[in-house]
Amino acid sequence: MSTAWRSPTALLQLLSLASIGGSTWYLRSWHQEHAEEREARMDELEGTLRGHIGLIEESLERIEGKKMGESGKGAKA
Repeated sequence: MSTAWRSPTALLQLLSLASIGGSTWYLRSWHQEHAEEREARMDELEGTLRGHIGLIEESLERIEGKKMGESGKGAKA
């Protein structure tokens, strides 16, 4: 049995399995790290967009309020 581990083919197969396992571990950790960064950027972007949408809605309400006041139909309900 010990002669099987000493053969060049068995050593190359073991080396191949180790390299596949190592590269899989590295790529998984890389992917996980970048997915977390991407999620953080999307959360920041979402917060920024919500703020801008709020400003746009407030401006629209002010504009509509002015138009309602100019036409003499009373204030917006």
